[in-house]
Amino acid sequence: MADAQKQSLRFKIYSAARDGLPVTLYALLASVPKRDYRDYLGALMVDREQKCTPLLIAARNGHKQVVQRLLDNFGSAVELEQEGTVQFDGYVIEGATPLWCAAGAGHLDIVRILVLRGADVNHPTRTASTPLRAASFDGRLDIVRFLVEHGADIHLANKYNNTCLMIAAYKGHLDVVRYLLSQGADPNVQALCGATALQFAAEHGHLDIVRQLLGADARVLVNGIGMTPLLAAAERTKAEVVEYLVEQPWCTRREKIDALELLGASFANDKDNYSLERAFHFLESAMREREREPRLHKERGPVVAAYDSRVECATLGELLGIKDDAHALHMESLVIRERILGQHNPELPHPVVYRGAVFADSAAFDRCLQLWLHALRLRSAARLSLRKDLLRFAQVFSQMLHVGVEVPPGAVAQILSAAIHELEAGNDEDNDANLLTSLYLLVVVSKLHFSSASQEHELMRLIYRLVQLGRVTRDGCTLLHLCVSADTPVDDFHTKNICHFPCADTTRLLLRCGADPNAVDARRNTPLHAIVAYQKPISDFLTLHSIIVALIEAGVHADATNARGETAAEASTTGVAEVILRTQTQVTLRCLAARAVAKYGLSYRAGEVPRSLIQFVEMHGGRTRPLPRPGAD
Repeated sequence: MADAQKQSLRFKIYSAARDGLPVTLYALLASVPKRDYRDYLGALMVDREQKCTPLLIAARNGHKQVVQRLLDNFGSAVELEQEGTVQFDGYVIEGATPLWCAAGAGHLDIVRILVLRGADVNHPTRTASTPLRAASFDGRLDIVRFLVEHGADIHLANKYNNTCLMIAAYKGHLDVVRYLLSQGADPNVQALCGATALQFAAEHGHLDIVRQLLGADARVLVNGIGMTPLLAAAERTKAEVVEYLVEQPWCTRREKIDALELLGASFANDKDNYSLERAFHFLESAMREREREPRLHKERGPVVAAYDSRVECATLGELLGIKDDAHALHMESLVIRERILGQHNPELPHPVVYRGAVFADSAAFDRCLQLWLHALRLRSAARLSLRKDLLRFAQVFSQMLHVGVEVPPGAVAQILSAAIHELEAGNDEDNDANLLTSLYLLVVVSKLHFSSASQEHELMRLIYRLVQLGRVTRDGCTLLHLCVSADTPVDDFHTKNICHFPCADTTRLLLRCGADPNAVDARRNTPLHAIVAYQKPISDFLTLHSIIVALIEAGVHADATNARGETAAEASTTGVAEVILRTQTQVTLRCLAARAVAKYGLSYRAGEVPRSLIQFVEMHGGRTRPLPRPGAD
């Protein structure tokens, strides 16, 4: 049987298992020689984001009859511990076995079949997640109980040292938590982030589980960012949990006040649970507790300009004075959160960003920028990724330009500087996104009005620094490549109103600040190759013409060839671009000579010609030939 026919049959067998068709599956396998069963039943088939064998996908999808038939009729060819890749709730799970899939999907009958056939109940995924953890996540007590009764280890944690008890507490599965505790699960194990099962339950508002864990001698421990379960619950606006915990005998008066203040302050600026009424209620409760004898005075932190230089209320009278002043309560609450959490806490910036977004929605852009710049400093201090923050600034700058509001060059300079720092840090995961955001910022710069030469000079200096970094995308595209390509993606939120590619003004800006017009991407295309592929040569002729002329004036080699051996003219998709190139370019004798060397395969090794000439010849289609081995003929 030909390879293509074999692959087609493999996929048909897989599809029958995936779709729960045992009769079709059996009929398909009847045409396969017994010696080839393993080849067809052990092959991992790619299906969108998943990569599974027939048994894996049948277990994942709950097809008991298919699983039963595979094991009964083809058992010797079916591998119980075969690992594959599956999707659960939008997450891609690598290294999952059939048992893990059945447990995670809640198929007890299949779990039972697999375990009784000898499947390893503790076989982990790539992230060290066991079938028991998968069942605990989904709250399937019946599966959890069955697995434990057949040897599953309740103490095995995943690669983050997150236990089955923790995930059950996080998801709010009281019956699973109760059962795991009865089997000896330790409630005081800490994950790598320092959190315990109690912390996970508290910050997600699962009061019944909090009670259960405390009853099982769970200790109140501090996590890696200095948060107790009480503070975590307060920061997440879990009022019932906070009110319960502050009445526990171990909770000190100061801890109670901090928790009530943080709870109230969080209600005042929480995107999902915003309530100014509840905010004031808990702030007032905390202040009344402060004023009981002996009084506990506030230790005020530094004044923050972004919070309107707000100084916290020191007495109940002062607090009552701002009860009906929403803005004052918002700023008061941001000050309180920063005092209690500390400037390096990664949970601190979210409400600051939210309050800034509210200002942006009401066109109070100056206040928005002030708050978001402060949030940016906080996230940077906490060593968090700035990818989303940088994009958010590009969006609001675009919004301002779109509605006719002047964008302050100083703010753009601060964000561009932060983007450069992020790119310098070399985080590969964020690299492409940060490069795109940097390009959006450059479009904004090209539309700014400068009130002084120093403002313009500072931004040009930053752009030069950005260009000199030499960062490229996964496809090897420089900022200049992205700027001249119609395929460059543009964020949909406000940015699309300002940023359109190719962009002639931004191209000139990049070239002015030192961008290399002869840089090549992974396919050895220069920016000129990219722009001549533009599909709107008539309706957007000026853009096409302006960019080609700008690149030529900047010294692009029009006869440089890409990986397919094509010059820009040869790669052009329209006659218009080709005509512009012919009228604007003149091929030099040097370029003709380089193309001749490349065309006729003449030797130009190191030592024979200067190194600069090697690069020049390669640009024109040549490839450096390796030196012969010593002694070779």
